[in-house]
Amino acid sequence: MIENAAARLVYSRRTSEHTTPLLRELHWLHVPERIQFRLCVLAYHCVHGTAPVYLSDSLRPTSEIVAHRCLRSADTTTLQVPSTRRATLGNRAFPVAAVRAWNSLPLETRACSSFLTFRTETKSHLFRQSYG
Repeated sequence: MIENAAARLVYSRRTSEHTTPLLRELHWLHVPERIQFRLCVLAYHCVHGTAPVYLSDSLRPTSEIVAHRCLRSADTTTLQVPSTRRATLGNRAFPVAAVRAWNSLPLETRACSSFLTFRTETKSHLFRQSYG
């Protein structure tokens, strides 16, 4: 609601008008995609060793898992999704949510070496996913 109100304020539109075209023109992500974006950025920092240790230790690359070494997934930049006991609370935990967001990105985006390129590619991917 706040995002919609801000878009209407920027364009001086009435409250009865749709905000999707305004958000698309402003290149603003919807709130769920914005959350995905922030999780992907944190996961990028964890993978590249620039995040705090307590966050980095909670994410494990698939290539480090002994049982997965002979699989094709060991060559990718995916992360292992930790198991949870409770579906609602466990899936919202950082290790689970960040890994799912990271693994949902295209391979080219995950392989970006520059942080600024990664941010641009991730936002563009989520924008295309959100607005079709």
